Amino acid sequence: MPAASAESAESSVPSGAPEPRTPVTVVGIGADGWDGLAPGAREALRAAEVIVGGARQLGLVPGECPGERVAWPSPLRPAVPRLLAEHAGRRVAVLASGDPMFFGIGRTLADALGPEPLRVLPHPSSASYACARLGWPLDGTEVISLVGRPLDALAAALQPDRRLLLLSAGAGTPAEVAALLRERGFGPSAMTVLEQLGGDREARHEGTADGWEHPPGDPLNVVAVVCRPAPDTLRLPIVPGLPDEAFDHDGQLTKRHVRAATLAALGPAPGERLWDIGGGSGSIGIEWMRAHRSCRAVTVEGDPVRAGRIARNAAALGVPGLRVVTGAAPAALGGLPAPDAVFIGGGLTAPGLLDACWAALPEGGRLVANTVTLESEALLADHYRRFGGELVRLAVAHAVPVGGFTGWRQAMPVTQWAVVKRGGGGEAAGRRAAVPAQQPVRAAAEEAVEGAHSS
Repeated sequence: MPAASAESAESSVPSGAPEPRTPVTVVGIGADGWDGLAPGAREALRAAEVIVGGARQLGLVPGECPGERVAWPSPLRPAVPRLLAEHAGRRVAVLASGDPMFFGIGRTLADALGPEPLRVLPHPSSASYACARLGWPLDGTEVISLVGRPLDALAAALQPDRRLLLLSAGAGTPAEVAALLRERGFGPSAMTVLEQLGGDREARHEGTADGWEHPPGDPLNVVAVVCRPAPDTLRLPIVPGLPDEAFDHDGQLTKRHVRAATLAALGPAPGERLWDIGGGSGSIGIEWMRAHRSCRAVTVEGDPVRAGRIARNAAALGVPGLRVVTGAAPAALGGLPAPDAVFIGGGLTAPGLLDACWAALPEGGRLVANTVTLESEALLADHYRRFGGELVRLAVAHAVPVGGFTGWRQAMPVTQWAVVKRGGGGEAAGRRAAVPAQQPVRAAAEEAVEGAHSS
């Protein structure tokens, strides 16, 4: 159950690792060290010619294992192919924290070698130990790694009565978690810190985020949280259409009801990437990323002040990974990773913008554009004629006081064009797809930085 260690590596590694002549054995080990290993795991370590691991893990292996000890270098990611190449043909055992395939080094090795050369011998994970101590069902508990990840990402998981297990980055993590919970209106949340799980120095500390005063303890810890909001905390649902007051903005905001319809038309799915053109306050890109932790988004905004506001909104709402590009589209689109979907919320009349976005989409990609001006509406009508799709007008009215009575105040109607690119993007092909369809789930290898905390 390590905190920040050599296993804090990105989930994908450069290609080019040689095919080993012998399997690589990955041995999960916990805070209980050698005594906690099964006979098969002990035998694998005794037979290894090379034992690779973090310094703490290598210290848990007794002298009866004669293999050469090799500590992971830092940074780990680029070193994996080189290290495996140096020891190709030898019997290599890699020490992992707990379950190697649960936020661990096993994923990195599988990406480098493929699954066939790996022999994985897991140990109980820190999540399994923690749920056993707390009496929580593991399948009903959300596990979030904070190793090598921004703490702000935790905010997206905060929901009333939700149980969270946080894989800690070190001794200071519990206090940092408590501060974030207070800042986000979840100060009454119950916190339990479990240290050295499974070892002879196991310890437990309890409290609330509001009253957390425990000093930093053992760096090998997990933080269990039962989320409880303060009475005045703004409720943030998991479906599209967050309250407008959830966003800091200067008026450039896709309002709640139109935003919900827009996200429905975009149809985010796990692993997909969005281009949000004319970001304003960033609301579309933020809600796209909140749809699933593996969703990615790039927001393009020409105003530097608004670009900074977008980044702050993204952090506050739990998606600090939102990429903000400051610049005018279409010029600012050059070099961006290809999108699965594009939303254009501003700048539609910029020469070449629609054509550039259409060209960037793969077959099956979705494009949604909103406007309130007649000039942009004419442009959307022309593209609807050429490519098909769905052209709708969204009108929202709010009840407001009229003297001593109540009447309707109409917001500006929004014209929306939504289309799926089909058959290479020809003008006739788009007509066959009036309703956006979901893409197959794409593996989100770039999503996770592998935690060192699965012991």
